[in-house]
Amino acid sequence: MTKEEIYEFIKANRTAWMATVEGDQPRVRAMGIPRADENGIIIQTWTIKDIHQQVVANPKMELCFNDLKGGVQVRVSGTAEIIDDVAAKEKMVEERPFMKPTVEKHGIDVVALYRLKGKATVWTMAKNFEPKEYIDL
Repeated sequence: MTKEEIYEFIKANRTAWMATVEGDQPRVRAMGIPRADENGIIIQTWTIKDIHQQVVANPKMELCFNDLKGGVQVRVSGTAEIIDDVAAKEKMVEERPFMKPTVEKHGIDVVALYRLKGKATVWTMAKNFEPKEYIDL
């Protein structure tokens, strides 16, 4: 896949399994990805959640996107950039109305945004034992 095809794959398969580290233990959870393009993969969570503390302590992460019907998996690993921009947070709330009650209760600083650029690798059963190829995003 090309870089552009990877972004299209992510847009078509927006739920990722996200791995972070807490101390010396891995932590994995499903995350809905609101945006992915040449500016990076944008991840949204809340500053009051454990995941945010994990990213602050160690911004290295990996996302795994799956197309189960097609048998394709894309993994993206790298170091997350914390986006501390009120306008970007407000735009995210506007695009994702389910966020409004939490922001109304806790204020806009409860929104945590990260940008992940990094390296992607594509897995299929046909390529299962081949050396991995990495694409810079």
